[in-house]
Amino acid sequence: MSQTVSFSMQPEVMLRFLCPEDIPELKQLCADWFPIEYPDTWYEDITSNSRFYSLAATYKQRIVGIVVSEVKPRSRCNKEDKDILSSHFPQGTQVAYILSLGVLQDFRRHGIASLLLNNLLSYLRSPELHSCKAVYLHVLTTNKVAILFYERWNFSLHNYLPYYYSINGKPCDGYSYVLYLNGGHPPWSVMYPLRIQ
Repeated sequence: MSQTVSFSMQPEVMLRFLCPEDIPELKQLCADWFPIEYPDTWYEDITSNSRFYSLAATYKQRIVGIVVSEVKPRSRCNKEDKDILSSHFPQGTQVAYILSLGVLQDFRRHGIASLLLNNLLSYLRSPELHSCKAVYLHVLTTNKVAILFYERWNFSLHNYLPYYYSINGKPCDGYSYVLYLNGGHPPWSVMYPLRIQ
């Protein structure tokens, strides 16, 4: 597609859950969007395992954007993310991790990423998920567009992650960003925010 899609196409964008039949299309999209390669098992999991909240935005039945997240107990977080919440929350407290959020190039800047993220946040704020106290993600320090997007949605910088990614064999730095919800809060107080050196 070579032309920019007008914002008037927004009413024609439909949301639906991903399914195994989407895997070939997802592989192509993720190869275009992300600098890391996902294994086949990842695609199988996100399209069939109920622990993932995997949503597609479609336009004329074509996938133009996705968001994939997982709700899990804080005890299952990676070492670098275990301090997402204040220590007074039990280890079994749930948090949500955004694995992927992407939109086709020609469909960007038309509110599709916001539509996907808003749907995810509404789900995480539902009464059934009141025990989920934070949603977080990792992002390359060089991905300024994504950083600004999440900051507009009130995500806060949580941690600097040196050499977190390996892109084409080269180590790259990352950040973790977090949004607190349902009464969750960070391990530090407003008086002592995180300082990046």
